[in-house]
Amino acid sequence: MGTVVSADGTSIAYERHGDSGPAVVLVGGTLMTQGRHAPLAELLARDFRVHNYDRRGRGGSGDHPVYDVEREIDDLNAVIASTGGPVLLFGMSSGAVLALEAVARGSAVSALALYEPPLILDASRPPLPPDYVERLTDLLARDDVDGALTHFLTVGLALPPQAVDTLRDGPAWPAWRTVARTLPYDGLLMRDLMSGRPLPPDRWRGIDIPVLVGHGGASEAYMVNAAEQLAARSEHFTLHTFPGQDHAVDPHALAPVLAEFFA
Repeated sequence: MGTVVSADGTSIAYERHGDSGPAVVLVGGTLMTQGRHAPLAELLARDFRVHNYDRRGRGGSGDHPVYDVEREIDDLNAVIASTGGPVLLFGMSSGAVLALEAVARGSAVSALALYEPPLILDASRPPLPPDYVERLTDLLARDDVDGALTHFLTVGLALPPQAVDTLRDGPAWPAWRTVARTLPYDGLLMRDLMSGRPLPPDRWRGIDIPVLVGHGGASEAYMVNAAEQLAARSEHFTLHTFPGQDHAVDPHALAPVLAEFFA
């Protein structure tokens, strides 16, 4: 375990796995703490020094009353600096978008791997409503944590109510409640990217390091379409399909592909 201090003074907690090899940093998605990526970190630690950190407001990391995507990039840059950088970077789900933004804004990264950034770029699923973040913020301001989680699952992920009822009774719900106040953070990160419109022509096109864009072969159509559109951004981007996987990708399927790409 270790901590770094971000530019605004926020303490960011991480775990390091592995003692040798190039440095890899893992970036989690919505509601994820470093525990979500711990199995992947252990697998990659055979060949890499893996830094698996808690994004602000989650797990062992601190927070700030005012959120901005730039603050999250500062957090990531502090983790990168602690490794000696530049690093190999992996981003999962909304964490993939954070990773893309960091690289586009100059973070010290030599190669980038992404798994299913949840972009809604066509009509294959309903877009987020314009007031999505405001609704989350209002529910949390009224301490309706369960309501905020339900809003995220039914509107953000487009899950049917019966699926949410099952999740509410499951083991993950209590853990999600502890980090639910970060839901608006990912909403702000994704706000313009889940609108049902294609990516702006220049978005991320200037990234000139190797980028692997992964998606599951059993994933929803909008995830597959997003990965394909993103991979077409540049000659530096490569598409990879993980057969039989969906958004909850098995780390044993993910790790060997990442290890080969990062090598």
